[in-house]
Amino acid sequence: MTPESKRQAAVFLDRDGTINEEVGYLDRLEKLRLVPGAAEAIRLINGSGMKAVVVTNQSGVARGFFTEAFVDEVHAHLREMLQKEGASLDGFYFCPHHPTEGRGRYLRSCNCRKPSPGLLLKAIEEFSLEPECSYMVGDTMKDIEAASRIGARGILVRTGYGAEAADALDTAEGTEQKSPGGEVRPVHIAGDILAAVRWLLKDRKP
Repeated sequence: MTPESKRQAAVFLDRDGTINEEVGYLDRLEKLRLVPGAAEAIRLINGSGMKAVVVTNQSGVARGFFTEAFVDEVHAHLREMLQKEGASLDGFYFCPHHPTEGRGRYLRSCNCRKPSPGLLLKAIEEFSLEPECSYMVGDTMKDIEAASRIGARGILVRTGYGAEAADALDTAEGTEQKSPGGEVRPVHIAGDILAAVRWLLKDRKP
């Protein structure tokens, strides 16, 4: 591979509880509120040259709470909110399925619902990304496991469901991605998305 064709790194971002506040099922646009510091975090990713890519489970579609078109509307609104603050998201990928609670064609086991890595793999293909140079930032262990499955480094944030997940881990910051017992662990636990991005930019290999 020539330097010109070198694959790019990305920061994969969970949506609810990471970029925007966790509100249960986000079924109305007025529920969409950014986590403090989210726009600054994404601006830092933009400035680093890495891609900022959202990967999110949206089982509310499967459960009949809202449609795929509404998810697209939320993402368009989120993009607009961030652009007003000088931040840009490069892509959105979401899973509308659920293996037990879905209706009709959405009732299925799939490879795109995190912790399965399908959403990340699709982004890797479409953006020609290098997973081993990439990061995943999220508020659940599903995000960390999805990162591990593609060889990326997973960072857990304490916003959303993250505080509960971090407390359950009972682990110190800077732990290895896998413990001696083999279970997946975050490489870092951060207070929020901004702290996570600041950390990964220092951790990133030149």
